[in-house]
Amino acid sequence: MTRRPGLVATLAIALVAAACTPMATPDTLPRRISTVTVSGAGTASAPPDQAEITTGVVTQAPTAAQALAANRQTMERLLQALGGLGIAPRDVQTTNISVSPQRRPGKEGQSPEITGYEVINQVRVKVRDLARLGRVLDQQVGQGANLVYGIQFGIQEPAPLLDEARKRAMADARRKAELYAAAASTKLGRVLAVQEAGTVSPRLEMAPRVMSAAVPVAPGEQEIHASVTVTFTLEP
Repeated sequence: MTRRPGLVATLAIALVAAACTPMATPDTLPRRISTVTVSGAGTASAPPDQAEITTGVVTQAPTAAQALAANRQTMERLLQALGGLGIAPRDVQTTNISVSPQRRPGKEGQSPEITGYEVINQVRVKVRDLARLGRVLDQQVGQGANLVYGIQFGIQEPAPLLDEARKRAMADARRKAELYAAAASTKLGRVLAVQEAGTVSPRLEMAPRVMSAAVPVAPGEQEIHASVTVTFTLEP
């Protein structure tokens, strides 16, 4: 059989290269990273410093024109009263105006009969000084507001409170991760990923009701909730 010098040389080089290549051992293989992923929640609270109220006027009359005229007169008094309390025009916004017929069921086989018209006019008022909130409600009712639809409390600058809730959520996540690490006989390592799950700022609302007198209001505290999902490494 004829030998091929080129083939022999190639095989020799390959054998030498294989001999020089170190074999992979458990110590030289890439170490798999162990991780733990937990969620954390945090809450921060503070007294609210602003409120939004929606007040309105409901008028009824035999004709739509009469109902509108009566409604307009009362609403003008309401808006003037707000200005007298220091409420800026930018903090007063009309949210609803409606004109609807009032019907009485007709006799059998007859259409309902229109007996008059009802007009509803509502405005949303932002009160930036809660010390004035009671006076605003009192004066609105005193000037003819017979509908109060909702009170919402809030904080004008929520960012610092939200940041505090986030810090507490992160601390809660670390506490849980340390507990799992200890239970698994490992140590908690560095943070690999942080994902904010969301923030919630609940608001207190009142159901719509016709008012016969002003209602005392207790603002309580405003709470902001934050939640995060955090992945940590686990060290031996």
